[in-house]
Amino acid sequence: MLQPVELQDFFITFFSAAMVILFGALYAMLFAWGRLHNRPRLVWWGYAAYAGLVAAVLTLADATHLTGLWTWLVVAMLVGYLVAPHAIWHLCQGTHAGMEDEEAAAGQGRASPVHPAQR
Repeated sequence: MLQPVELQDFFITFFSAAMVILFGALYAMLFAWGRLHNRPRLVWWGYAAYAGLVAAVLTLADATHLTGLWTWLVVAMLVGYLVAPHAIWHLCQGTHAGMEDEEAAAGQGRASPVHPAQR
């Protein structure tokens, strides 16, 4: 059963929850910006932000007494947040590569599978 957060742990809970939001946003932003502009250094800074996210999440889990099955849920969410930007990036690349192929086919006079009114 879950235990309530003790009053002395309230500041730690509040601060670590805020760091989860900030590090999570920073990781997503740096990863996307680095991939979009082909700057591997930004992607590595994104991974550093992810390390901060892991520390903040584990601190939050400890302060809020998430143990047992909850610990595995926290770990699963951390793994998912590490993998999700990679999957989304590959999905976007595949989608836009398909659009470029259609535009190239239309530019060479071949029939495009997309109706002109839908472009």
